[in-house]
Amino acid sequence: MARDSDDTTPLTTRAELIDWFAAGEKPRARFAIGTEHEKIPFYTADRQPVPYAGEAGIGALLVGLGRETGWEPITDRGEVIGLAASEGGAISIEPGGQFELSGAALPDVHATAAELATHLAAVKRVAEPMGIGFLTLGMSPKWRREETPVMPKSRYRIMAGYMPKVGSLGLDMMLRTATVQVNLDFSSEDDMARKMRASLALQPVATALFAFSPFTDGRPNGFQSRRSEIWRDTDADRTGMLPFAFESGFGYEAYADWLLDMPMYFVKRGDTYHDVSGASFRDLMEGRLAQLPGERATVSDWANHASTAFPEVRLKRFLEMRGADVGGPDMIAAQSAFWTGLLYDDGALDAALDLVKGWTAAQREAARATAPRLGLATPVAKRTLGEVAAEALAIARAGLKARGRRDAEGSDETRYLQPLEMIVASGRNRAQDLLDAYEQRWDSTVDPAFEECVF
Repeated sequence: MARDSDDTTPLTTRAELIDWFAAGEKPRARFAIGTEHEKIPFYTADRQPVPYAGEAGIGALLVGLGRETGWEPITDRGEVIGLAASEGGAISIEPGGQFELSGAALPDVHATAAELATHLAAVKRVAEPMGIGFLTLGMSPKWRREETPVMPKSRYRIMAGYMPKVGSLGLDMMLRTATVQVNLDFSSEDDMARKMRASLALQPVATALFAFSPFTDGRPNGFQSRRSEIWRDTDADRTGMLPFAFESGFGYEAYADWLLDMPMYFVKRGDTYHDVSGASFRDLMEGRLAQLPGERATVSDWANHASTAFPEVRLKRFLEMRGADVGGPDMIAAQSAFWTGLLYDDGALDAALDLVKGWTAAQREAARATAPRLGLATPVAKRTLGEVAAEALAIARAGLKARGRRDAEGSDETRYLQPLEMIVASGRNRAQDLLDAYEQRWDSTVDPAFEECVF
């Protein structure tokens, strides 16, 4: 997240919290696609991680990219920690230096793919003379956690202090993983609920299709998506498959209540982040937060609190798909195409809901728990995720065809599904290909990943 909210409008009632989500509703004609991706930087000369400080550090990279693009710097206690574009979109840094593009809200997958290409070209123009490259992997394959530099961002210091209290892998999540997300709109509370249910149930399919983090500390880690597995032992209060989303009557109110019960990280006042980790948002609403007596909640507090929830699908004023490892540009575009095809056409959404309608909460959770290790071979409801993925891709393809969005050459958005269709046809995802390369071509070392798995 590039910049925390600064809306100081007071919040005094629970209804206002619920209405904050409803304010995200859009007419179908204004539905957009926002793609976010993280990429892990490294020095090409010695394959070492990139610190924040120094002439060839992350800070200098941000300053140089700001000059290259004209984007406005975002600062934290005097340090540049991101960039913001006037037309939407931003660049931020994750705790371990992962370089993130939060794309603008764009009308179709063609536009998101073009945005990505423009961004990568600009980053390379600045990074390559500095000797910096970027991995396409979902987890840094070589460096130990203690070897990974930490970025100077206030909210991350608070999170880093709290994470070990609630899970054993939160710091690995913060410092060593990289993901890709697509953010999609909803037109009503019912539309949100339908999209939430379909996308939550199918998130393990995305984990299996996009798995690309099979190495840790220089060797295979036993998973196809170690990134996804790490989230299962990060913080149970704010992660997971949200079983309540499948209950009758689910809507903004139920999600708001879940957030109200989720412990806080911080309260931001001006440029200061106050550590209130573990505190209750309900207490902030009532002015009885122990760390800030008398301080009451604002719209920015609620927006920032919502941004610290990390379920497999996150509700803000749009829906965020969170189950996939990052990959190369083709896989980033494929992620947007997959979910756009499933969720932005009514017929496709009906078919997606029908595909998963018989799954129980236990089956959904079992698929979530098993997909990081077994990928497409994961069993679910007497099938495999590979079989479900084939049907989901067919539904997504039909949904994209129905949208009929064509580029200048006349191609529709279905062309971005081709990498996923190749994976389903072969029955093997790209993590499995990497593991074969490690055993057969790489002489049991991950060093070639710094040449083959790069943007």
